[in-house]
Amino acid sequence: MHTFYEVYGTGSPTVLLLPTWSIVHSRCWKLQIPYLSRHCRVVTFDGRGNGRSDRPSDPIAYAETEFAGDALAVLDATGTESAFVVGFSLGAQRALLLAAEHPERVDGLVFIGPAVALTPPTPRDDVIAGFDERLPAYEGWGKYNRHYWLENYTDFLQFFFSNVFNDPHSTKQIEDCVGWGMETTPETLIATEVAPQLDESVLRALAKRISCPTLVIHGTDDAISSHADGAALAELTGGALVSLEAAGHAPHARQPVKVNRLLRDFACPPEPPRRWATASRRRKRALYISSPIGLGHAQRDVAIADELRRIHPDLEIDWLAQHPVTKVLEARAERIHPASMHLASESHHIESESAEHDLHCFQALRRMDEILVANFMVFHDLVREENYDVWIGDEAWELDYFLHENPEEKRAAYAWLTDFVGWLPMPDGGVGEAALTTDYNAEMVEQIERYPRVRDRAIFVGNESDIVSDSFGAGLPPIRDWTKAHYDFAGYVTGFDPAEFSDRERIRAELGYGADEQVCIVTVGGSGVGQSLLHKVIHAYQPARHRVPNLRMIVVAGPRIDSATLPTSEGVEIRPYVHELYRHLAVCDLAVIQGGLTTAMELTANRRPFLYFPLRHHFEQNFHVRHRLQRYRAGRCMRYETETSETIAAAIAEEIGRPTDYLPVETDGAMRAAQLIAEML
Repeated sequence: MHTFYEVYGTGSPTVLLLPTWSIVHSRCWKLQIPYLSRHCRVVTFDGRGNGRSDRPSDPIAYAETEFAGDALAVLDATGTESAFVVGFSLGAQRALLLAAEHPERVDGLVFIGPAVALTPPTPRDDVIAGFDERLPAYEGWGKYNRHYWLENYTDFLQFFFSNVFNDPHSTKQIEDCVGWGMETTPETLIATEVAPQLDESVLRALAKRISCPTLVIHGTDDAISSHADGAALAELTGGALVSLEAAGHAPHARQPVKVNRLLRDFACPPEPPRRWATASRRRKRALYISSPIGLGHAQRDVAIADELRRIHPDLEIDWLAQHPVTKVLEARAERIHPASMHLASESHHIESESAEHDLHCFQALRRMDEILVANFMVFHDLVREENYDVWIGDEAWELDYFLHENPEEKRAAYAWLTDFVGWLPMPDGGVGEAALTTDYNAEMVEQIERYPRVRDRAIFVGNESDIVSDSFGAGLPPIRDWTKAHYDFAGYVTGFDPAEFSDRERIRAELGYGADEQVCIVTVGGSGVGQSLLHKVIHAYQPARHRVPNLRMIVVAGPRIDSATLPTSEGVEIRPYVHELYRHLAVCDLAVIQGGLTTAMELTANRRPFLYFPLRHHFEQNFHVRHRLQRYRAGRCMRYETETSETIAAAIAEEIGRPTDYLPVETDGAMRAAQLIAEML
């Protein structure tokens, strides 16, 4: 029998995360592993029947004693003398066996939604008892049936996990588990179901033999394992019971912050928080979390930070940030908090989700769930150890979401900034994507209504007319009306005053641009998603130069694209990251960019002509950004998939140096945002 295991982190103690029913594998612990492995050693393994472990066909191989034996073998193989053992659902039975038979190997037990039949059966249990019978119809729990699994396995998975996650807004968790369930077969699951089971008397006897500390975590609305069973297990083992109000069967997936904190506090309690002087006797401190998805947030955030320091000269600002934001911060000698080294890369994830000029932004964010949890837990640990007067999150999605999910974690004033509101479906996503975006919007609206004081300030980086006129979805309010009621408006934040560039020829000379040159800057921001656009525009240079003989094209690769991977073309200059790129954009004759808001608005503020290519399936660039640019009468929108080198060259020739009639962009946005934040200090 081959068992696949993994080890994360180092040191002591060790936490062993047991497999549950073979309908899923060890990825079910994905929201726990990054956090726990920063504080202790973590061991996981795929239970027989799924993942990368073997799938025996004999039902005897799926007896609980066999799974417990696998756990013992993994402890031996990893050189683990003893561990804190965590069992979810059916994993509770394996945990009981391991701790009762080998008490010296178990330092403590945690049961999450334990599947232990210790209380009278429910009507659902009676239906499941007919597992082998052919039924005239398979409705509800009648789908928990051998014949239905063989004939309608996918529908059973959807039904089952909809009951596992009966918590509202659990589309992603259901989607994950259905996918993992498809990695095994109905025949394998049938073998696990008819395998020898532990009855109530055996479970009670095992529970009474437990001598180590125990903790039971159970949702009060668990539709799979009765909360009463969890309470009975806690009583039998003499352990603590934590009841999570209104939670379903898998709170470690649906309420990961609470469960992660409980697991860490049980296995490796943190040191008590340091004591701090009262606010009146120390300098004010701010923690700034700036989104790493692109460089735009960094540019506006340092501008806001500068204004905050003008209002509060003694203000200390720490940055919890990652590449490429740190590139900007390092150039300014800002203080990047050492905890930043523990952040998981959001930019890398976004790039991994992209194809040729194509990024499904909404789906990419959905699939970033484990990164968001991991990064929130970094923030969580930091603010437990250090005291700040204000937290500032610029599109720090993990911070905003999990603070609303865990309002008890709020211990400082909190300001939230964004330049768009509302997830919007792409047309080719159909009714399915529309339903998902509506569900995500509904959850956000409900969070704000339930806990309105989590955000002490919600600041929209723009004006009321910059908000799209769409609805959040069926049955939800219009985005513009809701945003006006829940946000303050700072106006746009460029971080500079266009008047600084009034002497254009002098600045061009400083930057090395000749008065007789027509300069075209090509840039795609701080991520690696725009590499294919750079290729296409570079290939357009030669035909463009035929039309514009004095054309000078400068391609800025940015911090996450290796300039050596770009094609060469005689006359095209390729540069890596350029600090203060906005100065070059301010004096160029034309820019070619993606559809990102920051670069487009910098060009708009400086009244420069530009071509912009929104990424396919990027709802923000295609709807929110485009709406704003149309309002300003700025830029020429082009479609990457239909343009050729010749058509791009023609557009360059038509637009370069063209006079513009853009609406003016305010110059006091950073000051207005800073004033709103400073009021909280």
